[in-house]
Amino acid sequence: ARGLVVPLVYNNGGYDNIEVIRMLDGVVDIYLPDFKYQEGALAAKYSSGAAGYPEAAAETIKEMHRQVGELQVDSRGVAGRGLIIRHLVMPGNIAGTDRFVNWVAAELTPATRVNLMAQYHPEHKAFDHPEISRRITTQEWEQARSWAKAAGLTQIDL
Repeated sequence: ARGLVVPLVYNNGGYDNIEVIRMLDGVVDIYLPDFKYQEGALAAKYSSGAAGYPEAAAETIKEMHRQVGELQVDSRGVAGRGLIIRHLVMPGNIAGTDRFVNWVAAELTPATRVNLMAQYHPEHKAFDHPEISRRITTQEWEQARSWAKAAGLTQIDL
């Protein structure tokens, strides 16, 4: 009776069936996907054989962007509609952060909200792979931030 209006947020790993995302058109207000890897062979190696992840994530995130566009916030800074893409920076650029930020700028818009995350922490089977068995370095984090700025992204949450 007092007009409670809350946005519907769809939080996912980015590896969705495109038809499901299309069915959500007009239902979801805020999409919050991850975009984890830019290279299929690395997705397959580190994420249970998910070789098709980069292509699937790119397709579904583009559809999400088509539906809700760039993030819109009210005068209090509260999000009401749009897309926020999370990307975890990994050691040795395993996640392809340089390619990810350029993809966002070219395939979506430079004003797309991106949350670059520095909190990678190796667990469980990560220790079977020396290249990802460590946290990222300060230099790797600074490089990721530099790539985002060089790509022209203007809405970066760090």
